Amino acid sequence: MRPEPLLYRLAAGATALGVNLSEAQLGSCGRYLELLLEWNRRFNLTAIQAPEEIIDKHFLDSLSCYLAVDFIAAHRLVDVGTGAGFPGMVLKIAFPHLEVTLLDAVEKRLRFLQRVGEELTLTGVQIVHARAEDAGRDPRTREQFDIAVSRAVARLNSLAEYCLPLVRVGGSFLAQKGPQIDEELDEARAALQTLGGGEPTVNSLVLPGTDMGRSLISTPKLRPTPVEYPRQAGTPRKHPL
Repeated sequence: MRPEPLLYRLAAGATALGVNLSEAQLGSCGRYLELLLEWNRRFNLTAIQAPEEIIDKHFLDSLSCYLAVDFIAAHRLVDVGTGAGFPGMVLKIAFPHLEVTLLDAVEKRLRFLQRVGEELTLTGVQIVHARAEDAGRDPRTREQFDIAVSRAVARLNSLAEYCLPLVRVGGSFLAQKGPQIDEELDEARAALQTLGGGEPTVNSLVLPGTDMGRSLISTPKLRPTPVEYPRQAGTPRKHPL
C-alpha cells in the first residue's frame, strides 16, 4: 500500500522549502519509505519508526539542505556517514543530475541503500564502504566533491576533519545540526580554518509543519586541505582540532 497522505505531507513540506517534487519523484520517495519501514523491522536502520515522523525528520530534513547550498549548480556530492541515506539519497531523488556518493562504515546500511538504488533505478549513485578519514586520504575521493554534507555524525570540529578534505577548492561543506549551535560553532572555527575552510554561514529554520528547529552550517572551501589531514581513523573524534 502506497502512503498517499504521507506523500501529500512531503509534497507540501518540500514546496515550503522551495523544492517542487514531481509525481515520479514523490513516488520514488514513497517506495523509499516503504523499503525503510520494511528493512527497519530487521536491521534497526533508524530509531524513528512512525511514518509521519520519518517524513518530517528524515525526508523534509534532508530537503532543507536546499536552503543553504546551490544544488542546481553542483555536480558531485558526498554524504558522509549517510546511515539510511539521509540526506544524500533524498537529494539524489530531488536533484537527479547530481552524482552522489553515499559513504558509511556500516555494511548493513549500505546493503539497504544498494537495494533502494536498484528499486528506484537510480543512476549516478556510488555506495562506498569506508571510514571518512580513509576516504579523505584516498586520491579517488580527496578534494573531488562540490559538496560534502553530513547530518548527526559528530560535533562540528570533528565533522570538519571528516568532510572538508573531500571538498574541492570552491566547493562547500554543509553540516546539518540542531537549533543550539553557538558553542559548537565557536569551538570549530579553528578547525575549519586549519582544514582550508572559510567563514561559515548559518541558516536557521523550522521544518515545515512542525516545531522542530534546525541549523544548516555551510562553510566554503577556500584552500587545499594540508596533506597531514585527515588524521588516522578515530583521531578526529578523540582529539578534535
